[in-house]
Amino acid sequence: MSAQQTPLWIGTYPVAGAGTPVGLGEGIWRVDLDPATGVLSNARQVVETPSPSFLALHGSVLYAVNEQTDGTVSAFDVVGDSLVHRATVPSGGADPCHLVLDGDVLLVANYSSGTLGVLPLDEDGGFATQGPAQVLAHVGSGPDEDRQESPHAHFVALDPSGAFVLVVDLGTDEIRRYRREGGRLVEDGIAAALPAGKGPRHVVFSADGRFAYVVGELDVTVRVLAWESGVGTVVQTLPATTVPAAERRLPSHVVRDGDRLLVGVRASDVLARFTIRPDGLLEPVADDALPGAWPRHLDVVDGWTVVAEQTSGTLTVLGADGTVASTLALPSPTCVVRA
Repeated sequence: MSAQQTPLWIGTYPVAGAGTPVGLGEGIWRVDLDPATGVLSNARQVVETPSPSFLALHGSVLYAVNEQTDGTVSAFDVVGDSLVHRATVPSGGADPCHLVLDGDVLLVANYSSGTLGVLPLDEDGGFATQGPAQVLAHVGSGPDEDRQESPHAHFVALDPSGAFVLVVDLGTDEIRRYRREGGRLVEDGIAAALPAGKGPRHVVFSADGRFAYVVGELDVTVRVLAWESGVGTVVQTLPATTVPAAERRLPSHVVRDGDRLLVGVRASDVLARFTIRPDGLLEPVADDALPGAWPRHLDVVDGWTVVAEQTSGTLTVLGADGTVASTLALPSPTCVVRA
């Protein structure tokens, strides 16, 4: 083990799993990654907070969604290796599952209510108000009666041009678009309408912003969208994995690492690797079997891919060739953020 370690923040679900009551001791953990070997060590729970399934770091402030029906977002000051709770405010909807920083605001996707919450921040990263300055709702549904009975905001992204805020809506098969006007967000139509019943979940953009890569949770796909002026047009559709599964396969998070695209696929429990060609299209490379189950989230840190395997209760680290470097037991991990 090398002397220099890279610390990571890890968000979690209740140990009993998604949809079970929160407040069962779940919280935010901190682990160390050896950049030379990919070995994880020194896992410790830093703070208890209900269902912090997604995290975002801004300077010395760590934000966590509290994914529950009465949705909230918590802010913590990073003090050395510890977290000190600063405040918790409403998220603007039910079951917040993703958040992203946009200048001096925190944007929150609330899955069950399908709403986008806009939380203003003050100069030192604290909440400037006691709740959202805006709650932007949507209407619509999809053909999957179990999963698309209403809008389900799953992911917030910033348009590469900086002109728009985008919301990936699994319930309506759309990427919604909002423009900035007078310090507020204003509805600006649909950036991309995907085929009915496909259930878009997460999106990432090419380095030059000319292409978007969208994971279809319900049809197990990755779609390439040509992207221009806040509008996406599908130019390629590929299976997210070719590995069969006994149950419904569910792609989760997508990450671009240079000219590589990485997709976690649950039930099949693989990390799917693609090459991004010079023309922006994708070529499948491999489906790397994971030792754990239900890859909820992943990130590339120091060249290693760290995967949060929710239901097996493990973190797994893979090298660039897909080989497993290490695993570490940790209760229901759902998010990986470099500290």
